[in-house]
Amino acid sequence: MAAPPPSAPPRLFDRALLRKRLDRAAGGFGEADFLHRRAATDIAERLAPIMKTFPVAVDLSARGGAFAEALAQEAPGKVGALIEADLSPRMLAGRAGLRVVADEERLPFADASVDLIVSALALHWTNDVVGALIQARRALKPDGLFIAAFFGGVTLTELRQSLVAAEAEILGGAGSRVSPFADTGDAAGLLQRAGFVQPVADVDTVSVTYEHPLRLLADLRRMGETSVLAERHPKPLTRRLLGRTSELYAERFGTPDGRVPATFEIITLTGWTPA
Repeated sequence: MAAPPPSAPPRLFDRALLRKRLDRAAGGFGEADFLHRRAATDIAERLAPIMKTFPVAVDLSARGGAFAEALAQEAPGKVGALIEADLSPRMLAGRAGLRVVADEERLPFADASVDLIVSALALHWTNDVVGALIQARRALKPDGLFIAAFFGGVTLTELRQSLVAAEAEILGGAGSRVSPFADTGDAAGLLQRAGFVQPVADVDTVSVTYEHPLRLLADLRRMGETSVLAERHPKPLTRRLLGRTSELYAERFGTPDGRVPATFEIITLTGWTPA
């Protein structure tokens, strides 16, 4: 008897909705791209001391072009041709250079065709992270390099806790409104499962303060980072619920100067394809 086909990964995220959110955010992305720039700059700085060059590289989450800019400043001459890829066509619009609209879950690159693949703050939206990493590994040539940064489990912990408490108080229970993020302890194992060697995982915890929780939500919208859960909460986020969430946020996490913090955990993975 033939073995049953492997089961498909669970559909956690609505990728079509994600593309719409990114398209919507494209026009104002530069107003809230500080985390993307931080991750892109960090990736470029990691490339600088490596004693080799990369003739063909792919940026899987180009967004506003932060990695290309960081590469020119932090590691000039390290990359030959850079292909900027993004799920959102509007993010890529109006820029010169090699560009391709691409889904991280369905990479369009031939096997062993590129030398370097980077991704800044995008893989946390994939339904099958290991599957996406396997595709990246296949697209890389032997001794190719993969570097990706994505949000980890501590990200937006203040918002999560406040929203859960407000829902419990008003609705009698909490639902799914904020997306889950990968656990830091599992990060390096993801690369190993995908067939990469010399895996390394680093964590960068960033704390940002806002004058009001609504300012944080506005930034998340401009980033294209609002929830795209496939199984979204059946009840809308009402003004009452949003207001109570903001009150609890300020009560529990507010600083003496009246501002509120937001924590972002950026996990960066580095791995090589076998030589």
